[in-house]
Amino acid sequence: MESLDAEGWARLFNGCQVSACHLEMRDHYAVAEELADVEKWRAGQWGPEQDAESKAGWLDLMRATTARGVRIRRTRIVSEPVTEYIQFEHEGTPQNIAAGEEVRWLPRVRASGLSLPGNDCWIFDSTTVLFNHFTGDGGWVGNELSTDPDVAELCTNAFESAWRLGIPHSEYTLPRPAS
Repeated sequence: MESLDAEGWARLFNGCQVSACHLEMRDHYAVAEELADVEKWRAGQWGPEQDAESKAGWLDLMRATTARGVRIRRTRIVSEPVTEYIQFEHEGTPQNIAAGEEVRWLPRVRASGLSLPGNDCWIFDSTTVLFNHFTGDGGWVGNELSTDPDVAELCTNAFESAWRLGIPHSEYTLPRPAS
């Protein structure tokens, strides 16, 4: 297992010609780079400007990739009512959309009939899959790259099925726990 740095991510996106699709299936991520951001958000000290600044490198990469004509799509499969982390992620999604990503949300109850990979993944041009591995509590473990045609087909089909069922970000209202 490896861990991609910013250059590794840039190589994948720069080599992409047609599409980059991200399938997210966790309700909580505890990635070290985001922990302080989530704490500031909890404290009411977080908004669009801070979000854009925090992920400026990523947003620049998305803008450069979509400017070359590559379509970037992201589907997030979520449990409802949503977790606090998903609330944080939802509030930051407009920054991703402004950078060229298309984002849909799929309530987990609508995903029961889907055949899904065991891990979150990025699919590049339907030929290369980058799996993202996490611990049970959402900590980052690393990446696993696959160019196996069967794996790419499974992940591409899973993504497309989830995308078709997903709700565009502009139409998805977060169901929150009852107070």
